[in-house]
Amino acid sequence: MIELLKSYFRIEARDDARIIREKVTGRLLSLDRTLEPFLPALLWLLDAPADSAQWDRLDPRERRQQTLDGVKRLLLRESQVQPVVVVFEDLHWIDAETQALVEALVESLPAARALLLVNYRPENQHPWGSKTYYRQLRIDPLPAATAHELLDALLGHDPSVQALKAVLVQRTEGTPFFLEGSVRTLVETKTLVGERGAYRLQRPLSAIQVPATVQALLAARIDRLSSEEKAVLQAASVIGTDVPFGLLHAIADIPEGQLRRHLTELQSAEFVYETNLFPELEHTFKHALTHEVAYGTLLGERRRAVHARIVAAIERLHADRLNERGELWDRAVAYLYDAGAKAFRRSTNDEAIAYFTRGLELTAKLGAGPEQVRHELKLLLALGPALQATRGFGVAEVERTYSRARTLSEHLGEPIELFQALWGLWLHTAGRGRFTEARRVSEELLEVAERLGDRTLRLEAHHSMSPSTLYAGDPEATRRPGPRARHRARAYRLDRQRAAVRRRRLPAPR
Repeated sequence: MIELLKSYFRIEARDDARIIREKVTGRLLSLDRTLEPFLPALLWLLDAPADSAQWDRLDPRERRQQTLDGVKRLLLRESQVQPVVVVFEDLHWIDAETQALVEALVESLPAARALLLVNYRPENQHPWGSKTYYRQLRIDPLPAATAHELLDALLGHDPSVQALKAVLVQRTEGTPFFLEGSVRTLVETKTLVGERGAYRLQRPLSAIQVPATVQALLAARIDRLSSEEKAVLQAASVIGTDVPFGLLHAIADIPEGQLRRHLTELQSAEFVYETNLFPELEHTFKHALTHEVAYGTLLGERRRAVHARIVAAIERLHADRLNERGELWDRAVAYLYDAGAKAFRRSTNDEAIAYFTRGLELTAKLGAGPEQVRHELKLLLALGPALQATRGFGVAEVERTYSRARTLSEHLGEPIELFQALWGLWLHTAGRGRFTEARRVSEELLEVAERLGDRTLRLEAHHSMSPSTLYAGDPEATRRPGPRARHRARAYRLDRQRAAVRRRRLPAPR
């Protein structure tokens, strides 16, 4: 949602709070002066708060509602001026606030000249599947005939490649990215010679080996790069999926001209591509898998060293602006969060704790405001599981982490994050044998789940309630929620089955 607003109001990375206020105020009031009451909410969201006593008096829940209403009203009013297309990518990773905006926007779409486009993985759940104005377009692997058409365009029609096409379609199961990568691998290993659309096979088909997975294919392609190009790609992967040239140059430790040549080669090999020329040259990875595999090829010690250089480079490159606005520190904090999340996924929990802890230290440099609080909350909720995995559920550090996360969640009015914080506190109190306290936390979990109307969270809350009441000495209370929990479990299972019906056209559940 914040990125959408920055794009709409044409806010750039170098804009300070004063410029942001000018841009937002000017465009909002020129669109419709009746939107003026929502100005403080939009400025607060963009970390450029206006001086508004009325806004300051609102509690977190009222601020949240005012912000969502403001963004929705802005988009709907713009749709009266011109048709509007709103795009949210990777809905399965969406944050709770943006999810709430999307759901509110969906309800208003029939009366607006607006098209909402979202993409998501099949497991994502949403409440608008039954709307008459909703249409789902599945993106399946290519059928065999279409995959052969793609290979005709890539390979050509030389007799030597005809049998190869059938092999590639079978091994890649029609996944376009895998097909393209397989062809490029065969070209790089000189198995295919010629040019796009006119290749010839140089080796017997029986001698050709195609990696079993797209990840293995990408790893093999990265290994074939020169040591210098591989180092540049790995350094870029530590920065993130979007790679500013200035920052990459600061950590790559090679001359600028040489770095540009390496990036050109990586572009030719279709690992990255150029996305921005102004105000700063920027590249991005062609595919999220490419970024993930490149990062995975870097040893943990080297990753830690590169992350440290990134933070130092941000401070060095933008020393004149770090006190002006928190956005550059914001980027450093985001890098550390991503590094910790990747380390946690690889079960290198001590490394994850180090990244999250350093990120929390840097949040103090962001300056007071909602963005600083959001960053701190996100890092705390990530740090908690890493601490539990290495030091156990009962240590005091876990309690401090989740207690602080609980306070911040309540301050921001974030119920999903509050549930996560309470769940961590329940694990801690139950793990320490403090079952009376654990029962109180379980009751709060159930209250939050009921407020959200989330069936899955209600099941989790009941799961925590049973041992809490039993070991607190109230076995009757342990039995009481059982029928409700069983009913909800069945309803949840039916919901999942119905979702599977929509995705795969399976027989409907009875």
